[in-house]
Amino acid sequence: MHPSLLHIGFLTIPTYGLLAAFGLMFALVLSLRTAAVAGLSPDRIWNAGLFTLIAAFVLSRLLLVVENLHTFWAFPILLLMVPSLTPLGLALTAVASLVYLRTRSIDIWSTLDAWAPCATLAWAFLALGHFAEGSDPGLPSRLPWAVALPSSSLRLQPVAIYAAIVAVLLTATLLVQLPRRRRAGDTAAIALAASGVAQFLLSFLREPAYYENTLGRLLDPIQWVALGMIVVAGILWQQPRREIVHAI
Repeated sequence: MHPSLLHIGFLTIPTYGLLAAFGLMFALVLSLRTAAVAGLSPDRIWNAGLFTLIAAFVLSRLLLVVENLHTFWAFPILLLMVPSLTPLGLALTAVASLVYLRTRSIDIWSTLDAWAPCATLAWAFLALGHFAEGSDPGLPSRLPWAVALPSSSLRLQPVAIYAAIVAVLLTATLLVQLPRRRRAGDTAAIALAASGVAQFLLSFLREPAYYENTLGRLLDPIQWVALGMIVVAGILWQQPRREIVHAI
């Protein structure tokens, strides 16, 4: 485990943060290619992607400050350095992005298709970041590739590596499927469904994180999110959408 890539005095470069930054950068670069394949303006999709990233950062920090106002007044810089991307923050970011696309008259379905492989590529880097900092622990395992904990004889499933492999394979699949999609939005629906199924199955290899409420005792929180992704994908698939005309 290497949670810090560089540590000199007060300067610390976290491995997760660096990999996350690389993932987002490569996702934005990839969006230039996928936008063209989806029949969109690469420049406009680049700007929309930047807006989405900025919105995610700002909204997540605002939620963090609102929920921890007293701590913010006492330790503002320290609090703002805490990772704060939550399901609510993601939902608000999605709403803000949809409003942006609507006001800029950018086709939403095709944009979601163009962004789908970019999102799974970013997921691969985030998963590697989780592996580096040891923040996605798996269940104990005797498999040859199980990861040994520092200063311990216990070995765990490398769930984060599994997730990274799945994300890379899914990215490649979506890049192949994108130019062949029959309707606008098909690629996004496939990405949501496949990612949801993968996360749901991978959760059985992770340490459970149950909460003291009815829903928390029934399923792991990640499993609820994964099921939500599958349901949303099903809803998207049923929506009437524009047929894609392919050149012969």
